[in-house]
Amino acid sequence: MQGKGSPIKKNPIKEIEKLYQPIEKDIVSRLREFKRVRDKGSEKDIFAELIFCLLTPQSKAKSCDLAVRTILEKELLLKGSKTQIAKELRGSVRFHNTKAENIVDARKLFTQKGKLQIKKRIAEFDNPIDTREWLVANIKGMGYKEASHFLRNIGFGEELAILDRHILKNMKLQGVIKEVPSSLSKKRYLEIEGKMKNYAERIKIPMAHLDLLLWYKETGEIFK
Repeated sequence: MQGKGSPIKKNPIKEIEKLYQPIEKDIVSRLREFKRVRDKGSEKDIFAELIFCLLTPQSKAKSCDLAVRTILEKELLLKGSKTQIAKELRGSVRFHNTKAENIVDARKLFTQKGKLQIKKRIAEFDNPIDTREWLVANIKGMGYKEASHFLRNIGFGEELAILDRHILKNMKLQGVIKEVPSSLSKKRYLEIEGKMKNYAERIKIPMAHLDLLLWYKETGEIFK
């Protein structure tokens, strides 16, 4: 029996379910947009999503998105130098020089015979797990979180967890993990991803939906 003056304990799962119902259709719509990027987007569109995800570590998503838009508008994405790109990143994202170098390196990786061919390279993989492993192994500055984020944003990774600080914080609140780790090794990342999958199945909210839902819970909007 609840004692007089005692705080009423909230059910975190019920709170998530209550939050989910009104925005489920909006989440479905957003995920369809991601799939359209993969199915109908250009090489530049796909590469722009990759660059967005490369910029996100320790930086705000909205600032990263704005930085990518600026790079696109100034036609630097496909031919800008490290110095030119770093100039546009300065003030918007952290470690702008390192990230500019990573962008140029990634562009070289996906360029064949003078043309960007990122869609062709990704299409060589049968599943998002193998694709993620290749991305992490071959792209500087891309860890499991960034690779998972990129694949989800092109409609090819809806079962992958994007373990950023928002997600980890909420996984702790939901009792999925005991504490938010200060760093994530591959082993720890995959372990928490597995726990998140089990949690998503238990509350009957798809993984990709859950990620956008928790982002909405923290920021008040469904972004990417």
